[in-house]
Amino acid sequence: MASNDELICQEFARIIGGQEGFAGGKCVTTINRNEIKAKISGKRFRVTSSFSFESRDDKNGRALCLGRVALLQKEVENFVASILKQGIIVSSIHNEWLFDNPNLIYVNIEAVADPLVFAKEVRKALRN
Repeated sequence: MASNDELICQEFARIIGGQEGFAGGKCVTTINRNEIKAKISGKRFRVTSSFSFESRDDKNGRALCLGRVALLQKEVENFVASILKQGIIVSSIHNEWLFDNPNLIYVNIEAVADPLVFAKEVRKALRN
């Protein structure tokens, strides 16, 4: 990534409140949900949500922004309502694991937007 994108990636991670990294040429930020003591088939499972952006346009700053949000079932309705208010697309809501306890629900989101605006909107939805 260009150094400008690296700086934007650092700010993206700071706004969301996650750990910054690079994977496959894109900015990825991960939030650990350490407060959720999940198990899959009786073994400890670390719950994470991840957010990314890639293909940023140098002219308008917009990029493909994506998220995979791990939620408890009771958190889904508020998060989805809040993220939709932000104008972000909810592309799927699903579970991923069999034999998980508690049952985890994943919400995938997407937008073509300024990554820092997307990060602020995500942070707002996560706080609701």
